[in-house]
Amino acid sequence: MFTWNVSTADPPDDLSSLLHLNSPKHPDLYVIGLQEVYSGPVRFISDMVFDDPWSHMLMSSLSPRGYLKVSSVRLQGLLLLVFSKLSHVPFIRDIQATYTRTGIFGYWGNKGGVSVRLSFYGHMMCFLNCHLTAHMDYASERVDEFEHILDTQRFHPDKTPQPIDHRLLFWFGDLNFRIQDHGMHFLRSCINSHSYNLLWSKDQLTMMKKKEALLQEFEEGPLDFQPTYKFDKFSDNYDSSGKKRKPAWTDRVLWRVKPKAPPPQESSDSGLDEENSSTNQEEEEFPLKVKQDSYSSMMEYGISDHKPVISLFTLELRKVFDTPLVRVSPEGEWCADFDAMVVYSPLQPFPSSTWDWIGLYRVGFTSVSDYITYTWVKDDQVSFNEELIQVYVGKEEIPVRGAECVLCYYCSTLQCIVGISSPFKVKESKVAIEEGLAPENINGLDKATDS
Repeated sequence: MFTWNVSTADPPDDLSSLLHLNSPKHPDLYVIGLQEVYSGPVRFISDMVFDDPWSHMLMSSLSPRGYLKVSSVRLQGLLLLVFSKLSHVPFIRDIQATYTRTGIFGYWGNKGGVSVRLSFYGHMMCFLNCHLTAHMDYASERVDEFEHILDTQRFHPDKTPQPIDHRLLFWFGDLNFRIQDHGMHFLRSCINSHSYNLLWSKDQLTMMKKKEALLQEFEEGPLDFQPTYKFDKFSDNYDSSGKKRKPAWTDRVLWRVKPKAPPPQESSDSGLDEENSSTNQEEEEFPLKVKQDSYSSMMEYGISDHKPVISLFTLELRKVFDTPLVRVSPEGEWCADFDAMVVYSPLQPFPSSTWDWIGLYRVGFTSVSDYITYTWVKDDQVSFNEELIQVYVGKEEIPVRGAECVLCYYCSTLQCIVGISSPFKVKESKVAIEEGLAPENINGLDKATDS
Protein backbone atom coordinates (compact mmCIF):
# COMPACT_ATOMS: atom_id res chain seq x y z
CA MET A 1 0.00 0.00 0.00
CA PHE A 2 1.30 3.45 -0.80
CA THR A 3 0.10 7.04 -0.69
CA TRP A 4 1.55 9.92 -2.66
CA ASN A 5 0.63 13.53 -3.28
CA VAL A 6 1.97 13.79 -6.83
CA SER A 7 1.57 17.58 -7.10
CA THR A 8 -0.07 17.38 -10.60
CA ALA A 9 2.99 15.61 -12.08
CA ASP A 10 2.69 12.77 -14.57
CA PRO A 11 4.14 9.44 -13.43
CA PRO A 12 7.88 8.79 -13.68
CA ASP A 13 9.14 6.32 -16.26
CA ASP A 14 9.89 3.61 -13.71
CA LEU A 15 7.79 2.63 -10.69
CA SER A 16 9.62 -0.64 -9.98
CA SER A 17 11.07 0.49 -6.66
CA LEU A 18 7.80 1.95 -5.43
CA LEU A 19 5.87 -1.21 -6.37
CA HIS A 20 8.61 -3.56 -5.08
CA LEU A 21 8.54 -5.32 -8.44
CA ASN A 22 11.99 -6.82 -7.93
CA SER A 23 11.21 -8.11 -4.46
CA PRO A 24 11.31 -11.91 -3.98
CA LYS A 25 7.89 -11.68 -2.32
CA HIS A 26 4.97 -10.46 -4.39
CA PRO A 27 1.98 -8.85 -2.64
CA ASP A 28 -1.48 -10.35 -3.01
CA LEU A 29 -3.06 -6.89 -3.15
CA TYR A 30 -1.87 -3.43 -4.13
CA VAL A 31 -3.80 -0.45 -2.73
CA ILE A 32 -2.66 2.88 -4.16
CA GLY A 33 -3.88 6.29 -3.02
CA LEU A 34 -2.86 9.40 -4.95
CA GLN A 35 -3.61 13.05 -4.30
CA GLU A 36 -3.34 16.09 -6.58
CA VAL A 37 -3.46 14.07 -9.78
CA TYR A 38 -3.61 16.69 -12.54
CA SER A 39 -7.26 17.54 -13.19
CA GLY A 40 -7.23 20.54 -15.53
CA PRO A 41 -10.46 20.79 -17.57
CA VAL A 42 -9.15 19.26 -20.81
CA ARG A 43 -7.18 16.48 -19.09
CA PHE A 44 -10.02 15.67 -16.70
CA ILE A 45 -12.49 15.23 -19.56
CA SER A 46 -9.96 13.09 -21.42
CA ASP A 47 -9.40 10.96 -18.30
CA MET A 48 -13.15 10.30 -18.10
CA VAL A 49 -12.98 8.64 -21.53
CA PHE A 50 -9.51 7.10 -21.34
CA ASP A 51 -7.39 5.94 -18.44
CA ASP A 52 -5.49 8.77 -16.77
CA PRO A 53 -1.66 8.56 -17.07
CA TRP A 54 -1.24 7.25 -13.52
CA SER A 55 -3.83 4.47 -13.89
CA HIS A 56 -2.37 3.55 -17.27
CA MET A 57 1.18 3.41 -15.90
CA LEU A 58 0.18 1.33 -12.89
CA MET A 59 -1.87 -1.11 -14.96
CA SER A 60 0.95 -1.42 -17.51
CA SER A 61 3.41 -2.15 -14.70
CA LEU A 62 1.27 -4.67 -12.81
CA SER A 63 -0.84 -6.53 -15.41
CA PRO A 64 2.14 -8.36 -17.01
CA ARG A 65 2.89 -9.71 -13.53
CA GLY A 66 -0.58 -11.19 -13.12
CA TYR A 67 -2.40 -8.35 -11.32
CA LEU A 68 -5.85 -7.08 -12.22
CA LYS A 69 -7.36 -3.72 -11.34
CA VAL A 70 -10.47 -4.73 -9.41
CA SER A 71 -11.69 -1.22 -8.60
CA SER A 72 -10.85 2.46 -8.80
CA VAL A 73 -12.49 5.75 -7.90
CA ARG A 74 -11.55 9.34 -8.64
CA LEU A 75 -12.61 12.70 -7.23
CA GLN A 76 -10.80 15.44 -9.17
CA GLY A 77 -7.20 15.06 -7.96
CA LEU A 78 -7.94 12.17 -5.58
CA LEU A 79 -7.43 8.71 -7.07
CA LEU A 80 -7.69 5.30 -5.42
CA LEU A 81 -6.85 2.02 -7.17
CA VAL A 82 -7.02 -1.58 -5.92
CA PHE A 83 -5.17 -4.37 -7.71
CA SER A 84 -5.23 -8.09 -6.96
CA LYS A 85 -3.46 -11.21 -8.06
CA LEU A 86 -5.70 -12.93 -10.58
CA SER A 87 -6.03 -16.03 -8.39
CA HIS A 88 -7.81 -14.00 -5.69
CA VAL A 89 -10.22 -12.16 -7.99
CA PRO A 90 -13.15 -14.67 -7.81
CA PHE A 91 -13.07 -14.27 -4.02
CA ILE A 92 -13.23 -10.45 -4.03
CA ARG A 93 -16.90 -9.55 -3.94
CA ASP A 94 -19.34 -6.81 -2.88
CA ILE A 95 -17.11 -4.17 -4.48
CA GLN A 96 -18.37 -0.60 -4.12
CA ALA A 97 -16.74 2.81 -4.39
CA THR A 98 -17.80 6.25 -3.21
CA TYR A 99 -16.44 9.72 -2.45
CA THR A 100 -17.01 12.80 -0.30
CA ARG A 101 -16.14 16.40 -1.17
CA THR A 102 -14.93 18.68 1.61
CA GLY A 103 -13.38 21.58 -0.34
CA ILE A 104 -15.18 24.98 -0.40
CA PHE A 105 -17.95 24.07 2.07
CA GLY A 106 -18.34 20.60 0.60
CA TYR A 107 -19.01 21.71 -2.98
CA TRP A 108 -15.53 21.26 -4.43
CA GLY A 109 -13.51 18.07 -4.74
CA ASN A 110 -9.99 19.41 -4.37
CA LYS A 111 -10.18 18.04 -0.82
CA GLY A 112 -12.14 15.10 0.50
CA GLY A 113 -12.05 11.31 0.57
CA VAL A 114 -12.50 8.44 -1.88
CA SER A 115 -13.07 4.88 -0.75
CA VAL A 116 -13.36 1.34 -2.06
CA ARG A 117 -14.92 -1.36 0.01
CA LEU A 118 -14.87 -5.09 -0.76
CA SER A 119 -15.18 -8.55 0.69
CA PHE A 120 -11.89 -10.47 0.62
CA TYR A 121 -12.63 -14.16 1.20
CA GLY A 122 -15.67 -13.05 3.21
CA HIS A 123 -13.91 -10.40 5.33
CA MET A 124 -15.26 -6.88 4.79
CA MET A 125 -12.55 -4.30 4.21
CA CYS A 126 -12.59 -0.62 3.34
CA PHE A 127 -9.80 1.54 1.94
CA LEU A 128 -10.16 5.31 2.44
CA ASN A 129 -7.83 7.76 0.68
CA CYS A 130 -8.11 11.34 1.99
CA HIS A 131 -6.71 14.76 1.19
CA LEU A 132 -7.53 17.00 4.14
CA THR A 133 -7.31 20.75 4.57
CA ALA A 134 -3.84 22.29 4.70
CA HIS A 135 -1.88 24.70 6.94
CA MET A 136 -0.52 24.55 10.48
CA ASP A 137 -3.49 26.02 12.36
CA TYR A 138 -6.19 23.65 11.07
CA ALA A 139 -5.54 20.41 12.96
CA SER A 140 -9.01 20.36 14.52
CA GLU A 141 -10.61 21.09 11.14
CA ARG A 142 -8.78 18.12 9.66
CA VAL A 143 -10.25 15.84 12.31
CA ASP A 144 -13.70 17.32 11.67
CA GLU A 145 -13.31 16.66 7.93
CA PHE A 146 -12.30 13.07 8.59
CA GLU A 147 -15.31 12.49 10.84
CA HIS A 148 -17.57 14.12 8.23
CA ILE A 149 -16.21 11.78 5.55
CA LEU A 150 -16.86 8.74 7.75
CA ASP A 151 -20.38 9.94 8.58
CA THR A 152 -21.47 10.78 5.03
CA GLN A 153 -20.07 7.90 3.00
CA ARG A 154 -22.66 5.20 2.42
CA PHE A 155 -22.64 1.78 0.81
CA HIS A 156 -25.62 -0.33 -0.14
CA PRO A 157 -27.55 -1.25 3.01
CA ASP A 158 -26.17 -4.36 4.65
CA LYS A 159 -24.04 -5.10 7.69
CA THR A 160 -21.42 -2.53 6.61
CA PRO A 161 -23.22 0.62 5.44
CA GLN A 162 -20.36 2.99 6.43
CA PRO A 163 -16.55 2.76 6.38
CA ILE A 164 -16.39 2.47 10.16
CA ASP A 165 -18.63 -0.64 10.08
CA HIS A 166 -16.07 -2.72 8.18
CA ARG A 167 -14.03 -5.42 9.84
CA LEU A 168 -10.86 -3.68 8.66
CA LEU A 169 -10.50 -0.03 7.65
CA PHE A 170 -7.35 1.50 6.19
CA TRP A 171 -7.10 5.30 6.33
CA PHE A 172 -4.32 6.94 4.37
CA GLY A 173 -3.46 9.90 2.17
CA ASP A 174 -2.18 13.45 2.48
CA LEU A 175 -3.73 14.04 5.89
CA ASN A 176 -1.83 17.34 6.17
CA PHE A 177 -1.04 17.14 9.88
CA ARG A 178 2.03 19.23 10.76
CA ILE A 179 4.77 19.35 13.41
CA GLN A 180 3.99 22.30 15.64
CA ASP A 181 5.90 24.41 18.20
CA HIS A 182 9.42 23.39 17.18
CA GLY A 183 11.53 25.91 15.28
CA MET A 184 13.09 25.21 11.88
CA HIS A 185 16.62 24.79 13.27
CA PHE A 186 15.54 22.10 15.78
CA LEU A 187 13.43 20.33 13.14
CA ARG A 188 16.28 20.10 10.66
CA SER A 189 18.76 19.09 13.34
CA CYS A 190 16.53 16.16 14.39
CA ILE A 191 16.03 15.12 10.77
CA ASN A 192 19.71 15.28 9.92
CA SER A 193 20.59 13.18 12.96
CA HIS A 194 17.69 10.75 12.34
CA SER A 195 16.33 11.59 15.80
CA TYR A 196 12.77 11.48 14.55
CA ASN A 197 11.44 10.37 17.94
CA LEU A 198 12.18 13.85 19.33
CA LEU A 199 9.53 15.23 16.98
CA TRP A 200 6.75 12.71 17.58
CA SER A 201 5.19 14.44 20.59
CA LYS A 202 4.54 17.57 18.52
CA ASP A 203 3.14 15.75 15.51
CA GLN A 204 -0.44 17.04 15.29
CA LEU A 205 -2.02 13.67 14.48
CA THR A 206 -0.28 12.12 17.49
CA MET A 207 -1.50 15.02 19.62
CA MET A 208 -5.08 14.79 18.31
CA LYS A 209 -5.18 11.05 19.02
CA LYS A 210 -4.80 11.83 22.72
CA LYS A 211 -7.97 13.96 22.64
CA GLU A 212 -10.20 12.23 20.07
CA ALA A 213 -11.72 8.86 21.01
CA LEU A 214 -12.31 7.92 17.37
CA LEU A 215 -8.66 8.45 16.41
CA GLN A 216 -7.55 6.27 19.33
CA GLU A 217 -9.15 3.29 17.57
CA PHE A 218 -6.66 3.66 14.69
CA GLU A 219 -3.18 2.18 14.75
CA GLU A 220 -0.07 3.53 13.06
CA GLY A 221 3.49 2.32 12.91
CA PRO A 222 6.36 4.45 14.28
CA LEU A 223 7.38 7.41 12.13
CA ASP A 224 10.96 6.19 11.68
CA PHE A 225 11.48 7.98 8.39
CA GLN A 226 12.04 11.53 7.23
CA PRO A 227 9.06 13.88 7.16
CA THR A 228 7.71 13.64 3.62
CA TYR A 229 6.81 17.31 3.04
CA LYS A 230 7.84 19.83 1.76
CA PHE A 231 10.71 19.24 -0.69
CA ASP A 232 12.14 21.16 -3.59
CA LYS A 233 11.19 19.11 -6.62
CA PHE A 234 13.80 16.70 -7.99
CA SER A 235 15.90 16.97 -4.85
CA ASP A 236 16.17 15.77 -1.25
CA ASN A 237 16.26 19.35 0.03
CA TYR A 238 13.41 20.71 2.09
CA ASP A 239 11.60 23.85 0.93
CA SER A 240 14.13 26.54 0.03
CA SER A 241 11.55 28.99 -1.31
CA GLY A 242 10.72 32.24 0.43
CA LYS A 243 7.95 30.49 2.41
CA LYS A 244 10.36 27.87 3.83
CA ARG A 245 7.57 25.62 5.05
CA LYS A 246 8.43 23.40 7.98
CA PRO A 247 8.95 19.69 7.25
CA ALA A 248 6.03 17.48 8.32
CA TRP A 249 4.70 13.93 8.18
CA THR A 250 1.68 14.92 6.12
CA ASP A 251 1.46 11.56 4.31
CA ARG A 252 0.27 8.71 6.52
CA VAL A 253 -1.12 5.17 6.62
CA LEU A 254 -3.30 4.05 9.55
CA TRP A 255 -5.62 1.12 10.11
CA ARG A 256 -8.45 0.08 12.40
CA VAL A 257 -9.71 -3.40 13.24
CA LYS A 258 -13.33 -3.14 14.31
CA PRO A 259 -13.59 -3.54 18.09
CA LYS A 260 -15.65 -6.38 19.46
CA ALA A 261 -19.24 -5.50 20.29
CA PRO A 262 -19.85 -4.91 24.02
CA PRO A 263 -21.46 -7.71 26.09
CA PRO A 264 -25.25 -7.54 26.42
CA GLN A 265 -26.78 -5.46 29.20
CA GLU A 266 -29.93 -6.45 31.02
CA SER A 267 -31.78 -3.28 30.01
CA SER A 268 -30.53 -3.16 26.44
CA ASP A 269 -32.35 -3.94 23.20
CA SER A 270 -32.56 -7.74 22.69
CA GLY A 271 -32.43 -7.46 18.89
CA LEU A 272 -29.20 -5.47 19.02
CA ASP A 273 -27.73 -7.88 21.56
CA GLU A 274 -28.54 -10.80 19.27
CA GLU A 275 -26.90 -9.05 16.30
CA ASN A 276 -23.78 -8.19 18.35
CA SER A 277 -23.57 -11.76 19.63
CA SER A 278 -23.80 -13.12 16.09
CA THR A 279 -21.08 -10.71 14.89
CA ASN A 280 -18.74 -11.66 17.74
CA GLN A 281 -19.33 -15.36 17.08
CA GLU A 282 -18.50 -14.91 13.39
CA GLU A 283 -15.32 -12.97 14.23
CA GLU A 284 -14.20 -15.70 16.60
CA GLU A 285 -14.88 -18.41 14.02
CA PHE A 286 -13.14 -16.49 11.20
CA PRO A 287 -10.39 -14.45 12.87
CA LEU A 288 -8.54 -11.62 11.15
CA LYS A 289 -5.19 -10.24 12.31
CA VAL A 290 -3.20 -7.35 10.83
CA LYS A 291 0.55 -6.98 11.08
CA GLN A 292 2.47 -4.03 9.66
CA ASP A 293 5.74 -5.30 8.20
CA SER A 294 7.21 -1.95 7.16
CA TYR A 295 6.40 1.77 7.08
CA SER A 296 8.72 4.11 5.21
CA SER A 297 9.11 6.85 2.64
CA MET A 298 10.72 6.57 -0.80
CA MET A 299 13.25 9.37 -1.09
CA GLU A 300 14.40 8.57 -4.64
CA TYR A 301 11.22 9.95 -6.26
CA GLY A 302 11.42 13.70 -6.88
CA ILE A 303 8.60 14.66 -9.25
CA SER A 304 6.56 16.13 -6.37
CA ASP A 305 7.11 18.27 -3.29
CA HIS A 306 5.94 15.20 -1.32
CA LYS A 307 7.70 11.85 -1.05
CA PRO A 308 5.60 8.70 -1.35
CA VAL A 309 4.91 6.68 1.79
CA ILE A 310 4.70 2.91 1.52
CA SER A 311 3.49 0.35 4.03
CA LEU A 312 3.51 -3.43 3.74
CA PHE A 313 0.97 -5.45 5.70
CA THR A 314 0.40 -9.11 6.40
CA LEU A 315 -3.21 -10.19 6.88
CA GLU A 316 -3.73 -13.43 8.75
CA LEU A 317 -7.26 -14.64 8.16
CA ARG A 318 -9.38 -17.72 8.03
CA LYS A 319 -11.30 -17.77 4.76
CA VAL A 320 -15.08 -17.62 5.09
CA PHE A 321 -15.26 -19.30 1.66
CA ASP A 322 -12.67 -20.71 -0.73
CA THR A 323 -14.83 -21.93 -3.64
CA PRO A 324 -15.67 -19.64 -6.59
CA LEU A 325 -19.32 -19.06 -7.34
CA VAL A 326 -18.96 -20.25 -10.94
CA ARG A 327 -16.71 -22.68 -12.80
CA VAL A 328 -16.16 -21.58 -16.40
CA SER A 329 -14.13 -23.17 -19.21
CA PRO A 330 -13.83 -23.28 -23.03
CA GLU A 331 -15.28 -26.30 -24.79
CA GLY A 332 -13.17 -27.87 -27.50
CA GLU A 333 -10.77 -26.05 -29.79
CA TRP A 334 -11.05 -22.28 -30.22
CA CYS A 335 -10.22 -20.60 -33.52
CA ALA A 336 -11.69 -17.73 -35.55
CA ASP A 337 -12.61 -20.20 -38.33
CA PHE A 338 -15.62 -21.59 -36.46
CA ASP A 339 -18.04 -20.78 -33.68
CA ALA A 340 -17.05 -21.65 -30.12
CA MET A 341 -18.72 -22.76 -26.91
CA VAL A 342 -18.26 -21.78 -23.29
CA VAL A 343 -19.32 -24.15 -20.53
CA TYR A 344 -20.07 -22.90 -17.03
CA SER A 345 -21.65 -24.31 -13.92
CA PRO A 346 -22.75 -22.53 -10.74
CA LEU A 347 -20.95 -23.99 -7.73
CA GLN A 348 -22.95 -22.06 -5.14
CA PRO A 349 -26.20 -20.07 -5.15
CA PHE A 350 -25.64 -16.45 -6.22
CA PRO A 351 -27.80 -13.60 -7.60
CA SER A 352 -27.41 -14.27 -11.34
CA SER A 353 -29.33 -12.13 -13.83
CA THR A 354 -29.88 -11.54 -17.54
CA TRP A 355 -27.17 -8.86 -17.34
CA ASP A 356 -24.45 -11.36 -16.48
CA TRP A 357 -21.83 -11.94 -19.15
CA ILE A 358 -18.74 -13.99 -19.90
CA GLY A 359 -15.73 -12.13 -21.26
CA LEU A 360 -12.84 -13.43 -23.37
CA TYR A 361 -9.56 -11.84 -22.23
CA ARG A 362 -5.93 -12.06 -23.23
CA VAL A 363 -3.65 -13.35 -20.49
CA GLY A 364 -2.27 -10.25 -18.76
CA PHE A 365 -5.45 -8.18 -19.13
CA THR A 366 -5.58 -5.02 -17.05
CA SER A 367 -9.19 -4.67 -15.84
CA VAL A 368 -12.72 -6.02 -16.22
CA SER A 369 -13.31 -3.72 -19.21
CA ASP A 370 -10.17 -4.94 -21.03
CA TYR A 371 -11.95 -7.79 -22.86
CA ILE A 372 -11.55 -9.00 -26.43
CA THR A 373 -15.24 -9.78 -26.62
CA TYR A 374 -18.09 -10.89 -24.38
CA THR A 375 -21.29 -12.85 -24.60
CA TRP A 376 -24.47 -12.40 -22.58
CA VAL A 377 -25.09 -15.48 -20.48
CA LYS A 378 -28.87 -15.68 -20.98
CA ASP A 379 -29.14 -14.35 -24.54
CA ASP A 380 -26.56 -16.72 -26.01
CA GLN A 381 -27.38 -19.75 -23.88
CA VAL A 382 -27.50 -22.89 -26.03
CA SER A 383 -28.30 -25.69 -23.62
CA PHE A 384 -28.85 -26.18 -19.94
CA ASN A 385 -28.93 -28.99 -17.44
CA GLU A 386 -28.60 -29.03 -13.69
CA GLU A 387 -24.81 -29.17 -13.83
CA LEU A 388 -23.57 -27.56 -17.06
CA ILE A 389 -24.70 -24.60 -19.16
CA GLN A 390 -23.39 -23.95 -22.67
CA VAL A 391 -23.05 -20.46 -24.12
CA TYR A 392 -22.38 -19.64 -27.77
CA VAL A 393 -19.60 -17.33 -29.04
CA GLY A 394 -19.68 -16.38 -32.74
CA LYS A 395 -16.47 -16.95 -34.74
CA GLU A 396 -16.48 -13.32 -35.84
CA GLU A 397 -15.80 -12.36 -32.22
CA ILE A 398 -12.71 -14.55 -31.84
CA PRO A 399 -9.27 -12.98 -32.53
CA VAL A 400 -7.90 -13.94 -35.96
CA ARG A 401 -4.28 -13.94 -34.80
CA GLY A 402 -4.97 -16.26 -31.88
CA ALA A 403 -3.80 -15.61 -28.32
CA GLU A 404 -3.35 -17.02 -24.84
CA CYS A 405 -6.71 -16.29 -23.21
CA VAL A 406 -8.91 -16.75 -20.17
CA LEU A 407 -12.67 -16.63 -19.74
CA CYS A 408 -14.26 -14.64 -16.88
CA TYR A 409 -17.84 -14.78 -15.63
CA TYR A 410 -19.00 -11.31 -14.53
CA CYS A 411 -21.97 -11.03 -12.16
CA SER A 412 -23.70 -7.68 -12.69
CA THR A 413 -25.54 -7.84 -9.36
CA LEU A 414 -22.35 -8.33 -7.36
CA GLN A 415 -20.41 -6.15 -9.85
CA CYS A 416 -17.40 -8.45 -9.88
CA ILE A 417 -15.85 -11.47 -11.55
CA VAL A 418 -17.06 -14.65 -9.85
CA GLY A 419 -15.32 -17.27 -11.99
CA ILE A 420 -12.14 -17.48 -14.09
CA SER A 421 -11.05 -20.28 -16.41
CA SER A 422 -7.56 -21.70 -16.68
CA PRO A 423 -5.52 -20.13 -19.49
CA PHE A 424 -6.09 -21.70 -22.90
CA LYS A 425 -4.82 -21.25 -26.45
CA VAL A 426 -6.95 -19.62 -29.14
CA LYS A 427 -5.37 -20.83 -32.36
CA GLU A 428 -4.53 -18.59 -35.29
CA SER A 429 -7.06 -18.59 -38.12
CA LYS A 430 -6.22 -21.19 -40.81
CA VAL A 431 -8.23 -19.14 -43.31
CA ALA A 432 -5.94 -16.19 -42.70
CA ILE A 433 -2.82 -18.34 -43.11
CA GLU A 434 -4.09 -19.99 -46.31
CA GLU A 435 -4.94 -16.62 -47.82
CA GLY A 436 -1.40 -15.43 -47.12
CA LEU A 437 -2.33 -12.81 -44.59
CA ALA A 438 0.80 -12.13 -42.53
CA PRO A 439 0.11 -11.41 -38.84
CA GLU A 440 1.40 -7.86 -39.13
CA ASN A 441 -1.12 -7.17 -41.91
CA ILE A 442 -4.08 -8.60 -40.06
CA ASN A 443 -6.07 -5.71 -38.70
CA GLY A 444 -9.65 -6.44 -37.73
CA LEU A 445 -9.97 -9.21 -40.31
CA ASP A 446 -12.71 -11.07 -38.53
CA LYS A 447 -14.89 -10.51 -41.61
CA ALA A 448 -12.49 -12.63 -43.67
CA THR A 449 -13.45 -15.67 -41.61
CA ASP A 450 -17.17 -15.20 -42.33
CA SER A 451 -16.87 -16.08 -46.05
